[in-house]
Amino acid sequence: MSAADATIESGVRRRVVAAGISGNVLEWYDFAVYGYFAPIIAERFFPSSSPTASLLAAYGAFAAGFLMRPLGGFLFGHLGDRLGRRTTLILSVALMAGPTFLIGLLPDHADIGVAAAALMILMRMLQGLAVGGEYTTSVVYLVEQAPPGRRGYYGSWSLFGCIGGILLGSAVGAFVHTIWAAEVHDWAWRLPFLAGLAVGLTGFILRQGLPESLADQDKETHKLPLARAVSQEGPAMARVIGISVVNAVAFYMIFIYITVFLERQVGLSAATALDVNTVSMIAMLAMIPLFARLSDRVGRKPLLAASAFGLLVLSYPLLWVMHHPDAMTIFLGQFGFSILVGCYLSVQPTAMAEMFSPSVRCSGMAVAYNLTLGIVGGTTPMVCTYLIEKTGDDLFIAWYLMAAAAVSLAVVLTLKETAKAPLRSS
Repeated sequence: MSAADATIESGVRRRVVAAGISGNVLEWYDFAVYGYFAPIIAERFFPSSSPTASLLAAYGAFAAGFLMRPLGGFLFGHLGDRLGRRTTLILSVALMAGPTFLIGLLPDHADIGVAAAALMILMRMLQGLAVGGEYTTSVVYLVEQAPPGRRGYYGSWSLFGCIGGILLGSAVGAFVHTIWAAEVHDWAWRLPFLAGLAVGLTGFILRQGLPESLADQDKETHKLPLARAVSQEGPAMARVIGISVVNAVAFYMIFIYITVFLERQVGLSAATALDVNTVSMIAMLAMIPLFARLSDRVGRKPLLAASAFGLLVLSYPLLWVMHHPDAMTIFLGQFGFSILVGCYLSVQPTAMAEMFSPSVRCSGMAVAYNLTLGIVGGTTPMVCTYLIEKTGDDLFIAWYLMAAAAVSLAVVLTLKETAKAPLRSS
């Protein structure tokens, strides 16, 4: 390959990565912003005489979006295997951008009564539908585009986009709470949702003209790829469900729900809680490509097992460290979580994609992954709120995370190593 050809190929790969992660940025920017502003949304859309009941209702709407993820996984997974990865990625980012923007315009309960809650839930459901196809399709696309020996690294960029979106949501949330502290409960909470339209348009533009992946060019077409995935690759789908349990609980507990935990249980201000969360996610963001490159060298299984085991034994002490009203002490605890969760999530995307044949890779992975994230991940903030309310123990949620880690660790130990093997072509 000439130097000019190498430069062109390098430029194409950079565009592929940028386009692949752009939808993930929007996807998790919106979900993060909703999570961070959940107490305000609870007051304005789900008012109740009990603040806990209002918050549970707001998290119920959050969960409703996640419960649409399996349906979105089926729909967009089907499109990804039938029409191609590129077309599916364009459709998913377009569907995500509209509801995000509309949430910023919705009238609240004081304006239209219970219809406000219904509209909020509808927006969350539409977003959940789009999310069900966005992350897994982008992972599949990037893994299929990766050069030999770098699948882990390329696949991890989808996660990088997710964390980047959450980081952006956290930073915007902190900015709004700082600049418009007096107005945030009135109207300023809407600004981050309105700004999501710009993120969506950027992703839509970047995805125009993407190169097709190898699986798009040479795929074996099936009328219903999911049916074939279930009948022929059911064990792989079961393993994806198993290894995703700790992902679902850890991520949404430690980086989404945690800001509310720090406010309500620890007594931190909203701005300080968001600041700590933002710094912790910056640290995790920096680790993602490093862990992913390491997995290309030493394998997926060792890193998945080590991080799941770490969460099993360290979740309670790390959460205990975070249960102190000192920002630096809290950061140290969350930084420990950043290492463990970051390691696991950096490796998981590629490990999942490597389990499936190309003709059902989008469908099998999307449905299995989103089934777990929809049921387990989407309900995690609500479960945490409920557990603390019922037990009176702020640290009881650590046991929930440890149980999830035990389940995923047991499944990880059954995996075959795929890092050095060629990507499946049939």
